[in-house]
Amino acid sequence: MRGRIPDKLTDFRVYNDAQDLLGVADIDLPDFEADSDEIKGAGLAGVLDTPALGQFKSLQVGLNFRTPTDATFTLLAPKVHKLSLYGSIQHFDGVAGEIKEIPCKIYVHGLPKKKSMGKFDSGKKTETKLELELTYIKISLDGEDKLELDKLNYIFMVDGKDYLAAVRVNLGLA
Repeated sequence: MRGRIPDKLTDFRVYNDAQDLLGVADIDLPDFEADSDEIKGAGLAGVLDTPALGQFKSLQVGLNFRTPTDATFTLLAPKVHKLSLYGSIQHFDGVAGEIKEIPCKIYVHGLPKKKSMGKFDSGKKTETKLELELTYIKISLDGEDKLELDKLNYIFMVDGKDYLAAVRVNLGLA
């Protein structure tokens, strides 16, 4: 949108699949690093490290809690956990001269991979941490789906285009 300057995440909340608030936490979102392999040989002036279409290395989401909570233990159960992150992103509208808020929603499905209980220190947060290995992530911004990756069902969508549709057809999945 013309004149809209992205500013900051005003606030967010984290819910589990039952829509229960999980507590006070901050979230480390995953890094998307494509799985790749080198091409080299006749016809190329050097080495080319090309990404495999829709294939990504391990994706993790980290939940950093101030103290241990029920959720920090529930999320350790060896099953896929479905979390919803609902955020509000502040923008400055330069045309209207006002601050506006837009919704950001992130949905993740993941298996528990690591838990750190943190430490006990009087008057301090314990820094309890939990890491989930993602099988699925979807990000919507201002009501529009921007990214969806479903590792188990061969879906990789960016701005509404499914880059693995042909792969599903070729594998007899569609």
